[in-house]
Amino acid sequence: MLLTLLLNALDFSLPLKNPVIIFSLVLFIILFAPILLQRIKVPHIIGLILAGTLVGPYGLNLLQRDSSIVLFGTVGLLYIMFLAGLEIDLSEFKKNRNKILVFGLTTFALPLLCGSLASHYLLGYNLMASVLLASMFSTHTLVSYPIASRYGVTRNRAVTLTIGGTMITDILALIILAAISGMTRGTADASFWLRLGGSSLVFVGIVFFGFPIVIRWFFKRFTDSVSQYIFVLAMVFLAAFLAEAAGVEAIIGAFFAGLVLNQFVPHSSPLMNRIDFVGNALFIPFFLIGVGMLVDVSVLVKGTGALKVAAVIVFVAIVTKYIAAKITQKAFRLSPTEGDLIFGLSSSHAAATLAIILVGYNIIIGETPDGAPIRLLDEDVLNGTIILILVSCAISSFQVEKSARTLALAEETAADPAETGEKILVSLAYPDMVDDMVELSLLLRPRKSAVPVYALHIVSDDEEGAQETAGRKMMEQAQRHAAATENKVLPLIRYDASRSNGIIYSVKEQKITSVLLGLHRSHTAQDFLGPVVEKVLENTTEEVFVYQPRQPLNTLARLVAVVPPHAELEAGFGHWLATVRTLAQGAGLPLVWYAAPATLAVIREQPAAASALNVFYHTFENWDDFLIFSKEVKQNDLFLIVSSRPGHTSHLRQLTRLPYYLARYFTENSFLLLFPHQVPGEVEETVAATATTGEPYGMKGYFRGLLGRRK
Repeated sequence: MLLTLLLNALDFSLPLKNPVIIFSLVLFIILFAPILLQRIKVPHIIGLILAGTLVGPYGLNLLQRDSSIVLFGTVGLLYIMFLAGLEIDLSEFKKNRNKILVFGLTTFALPLLCGSLASHYLLGYNLMASVLLASMFSTHTLVSYPIASRYGVTRNRAVTLTIGGTMITDILALIILAAISGMTRGTADASFWLRLGGSSLVFVGIVFFGFPIVIRWFFKRFTDSVSQYIFVLAMVFLAAFLAEAAGVEAIIGAFFAGLVLNQFVPHSSPLMNRIDFVGNALFIPFFLIGVGMLVDVSVLVKGTGALKVAAVIVFVAIVTKYIAAKITQKAFRLSPTEGDLIFGLSSSHAAATLAIILVGYNIIIGETPDGAPIRLLDEDVLNGTIILILVSCAISSFQVEKSARTLALAEETAADPAETGEKILVSLAYPDMVDDMVELSLLLRPRKSAVPVYALHIVSDDEEGAQETAGRKMMEQAQRHAAATENKVLPLIRYDASRSNGIIYSVKEQKITSVLLGLHRSHTAQDFLGPVVEKVLENTTEEVFVYQPRQPLNTLARLVAVVPPHAELEAGFGHWLATVRTLAQGAGLPLVWYAAPATLAVIREQPAAASALNVFYHTFENWDDFLIFSKEVKQNDLFLIVSSRPGHTSHLRQLTRLPYYLARYFTENSFLLLFPHQVPGEVEETVAATATTGEPYGMKGYFRGLLGRRK
């Protein structure tokens, strides 16, 4: 009885109107559609589109494509383009800009030409309608991009080419749409094009030059995770709005916002993880369900007109995109799998396609004798386009699923499956530095690497109570921060009378290869690194980083690295060089090298250097003139100084001046001191001029200053 009363109180008339029921139904679709269709090897994107067709107004009519579905769907489309810009490899994007231009023009011009001829001679449309219809063939929507993202191949050159080509096709299609719409209304004069060009330049200037200033300012001052995520979304939709205000598509604004934010959101950061999670869990599925709601399968039985138009549209759109992808593959010597991936990503038609057709459908060019409107594009084209959306999205999803899986497996096979034996240890001493230290430690290894990261806190014998509690809190904070990036750190709490001994023994017991230590808070020029770091350096040969963070890593603009002469002759050269490059790539920072000519030559010869675009090389030999870096290193740079333990090939007497320089001239800079792995050997006695020159930091002063030994 009670259940009956409750059911009677609810409105279950179709389409559903209760917002709670509607949202619950959509969430269950998002949950179960991919799970059910995955069992029969159907990509989850097709599952969501088919589910949208089933529950939409042309299916069971459970849901109406009302303003809420349109709103979330629009957010989902913008989110896809934003993620494309955010996840793209900017160095690859810049390096392949000419290839992107060629692919963009090819994948636009070929469908436009073939589509215009087919529309005019096979379907009988006039020239203006044929060109507008063909421009719809030329565009594509990155519906299947989430599949490539899930397989981790978004930085592949094929994906980079397709994303760049998407921007070109959308911009050119927009120009054709504006021109034809203006000609039918008589507004496509010179002033219109001047307005469009001027407003577009203003839009680009605001996004690429104004946004970075605001973004860096915000990230420096606000570290709350929720605030940062809301800020990122606000910037994306502000860019989309500015794009529409300038007269271009909102998706271009979202993509440009992704490009700008690319350097501020490290790919292994908690913020990136939140962006991915919310988009793929909610907004993008809403968009795909909304696309499915547009599909009216009944048009297939409404007459031969719609079927003929649909057959021509589908054939020309799919075949020309395939040919354009294969031309690109042959021209740039891509693998067949990469060519197939380009075809898969560029073959799907959805939002932009529908927008073009709706504009043509709403252009009235005359009336029939009985007063019915004559449209530039008729209902047969509109219905045929709906079929194209369903077919192209299905083909795209299956093809991207297949190609992305193949590329991902090839990358895993190419990587050395054997364990490298590398292990990273990050020592945590200050609660407010935990996030900075953990984030840097995760960036010292390649993305998705299996290299373990250990978080260590030493509890001294005389401070067990409060120190142990503080240590456990820091371990929990470190684990939470790592978990937010889908990584993990292994917590270690060690009890020892000496903090330095605790670190040294942990390094030996766990077979650590890289150690990350924070610069102690009370450092001075006379006692710079402190007794803990001093003893660690004296009693270990492993690679040691000493870090002073002054601002979040994602707000940094460059990584400036200075290397002493003969560093390339040290045993640990190859390892620390790879680590520095990994850090620069993971943080999205341009890498600027300063070193002697012989050292720079070896750095350039390394395999990874050949493909790196944002790497710059400068000769620096006079270490007596180290203070030039006080002008070269800007506030938003990460300053990395490769140092050396005494008695090794790359050790210089000028390194003993580093404490004075860093303590006086670089107090506001984030910097890393890097002590490479060095094989024990004879200590070279440098009877240099400590006594004769009167300099306070000669060879004997090295331990008092750089290593912090006090008499």
